[in-house]
Amino acid sequence: MSAQRRFVRRTVLAVTASVAALTLAACGGDGDGKASSGSRTTTGTGGHNAADVSFSKEMIQHHRQAVEMAGLAAGHASSAQVKSLATKIEGAQAPEIRTMSGWLTSWGEQVPEDMSGMDHAMSSATPGMMSEADMGKLEKASGTGFDALFLTMMVEHHEGAVDMARTEKADGKYRPATELAAGVITAQSAEIAQMDKMLGKS
Repeated sequence: MSAQRRFVRRTVLAVTASVAALTLAACGGDGDGKASSGSRTTTGTGGHNAADVSFSKEMIQHHRQAVEMAGLAAGHASSAQVKSLATKIEGAQAPEIRTMSGWLTSWGEQVPEDMSGMDHAMSSATPGMMSEADMGKLEKASGTGFDALFLTMMVEHHEGAVDMARTEKADGKYRPATELAAGVITAQSAEIAQMDKMLGKS
């Protein structure tokens, strides 16, 4: 009986060791989710690269300015269509800011400070970003004047976002980021067409 117990115990220990070895192998031998290269990976999404980081940081700032512009519509716009569009833009882009901020944090990258309303380097370096002077004009406008300026500026802003998203689709590696970029292209291209129509361009 004693010999049988020893046999059973050795068998259990062997099975346990095998399971542990398989588990470690499945995890790539690194318990913190890092690949051997040192870059973080997420199951089913693959790793990320420098293009993903740049896209996330720049698009966060780009989206923040769009949300700031959209926030002015409620008190300045005269058109119900403009107000509705602004609400839609804010509702779509604010959650994306949180999503991209989460990616940067998980990658050990710094989330950019909120520079809304400030004239900083990104205004000229990032496609479609408005300058401080542009934002000042929009803040001072009202009624139909605001409507026309808002739509004109937002078309340019969206066109910049679409350009950035196309670059991410081409150069990015992190699947959720390239999928978000694809969504930006689809949604904002449709909104550009809508705004052009509202401006009488089509």
